[in-house]
Order: sequence, then structure tokens, then C-alpha cells
Amino acid sequence: MNKELAEEILEKLKNKEIDGYRVKKEEFLTFRTELVKREDFKYFKGIAEIGGDVTYKYMDEPRS
Repeated sequence: MNKELAEEILEKLKNKEIDGYRVKKEEFLTFRTELVKREDFKYFKGIAEIGGDVTYKYMDEPRS
């Protein structure tokens, strides 16, 4: 995964074009680096999966 792909996925999540996206353990750092740069960072919810993958979803309300 590269920066551009991570940004594209984050925009698709925000625009509700996709419901969720599973980030592989190997891609996590690249994806998270782009995620935390966003102003709407708190609207993304990451759900840890067995094996180190994380599924991200975009919520209507920001997390605290």
C-alpha cells in the first residue's frame, strides 16, 4: 500500500462508497500514518482482527 491508495480508501470510507476496509498487518503503518493526518480522524473506527489486521469504518459521530 502506498500513500495515494490509503488516501483514496479513506475518502471512499468517508463518502460511504464502501462500508469498511480491512487493512493487513503489513500495511497498517502506512495506512495509519495517512489516517492520523486527517481532520476527521476521530470519525474512523478501527476494529482489531485476529492475526493483526484492522477493519476500519467511518462513523456518523466522532469517537471521544
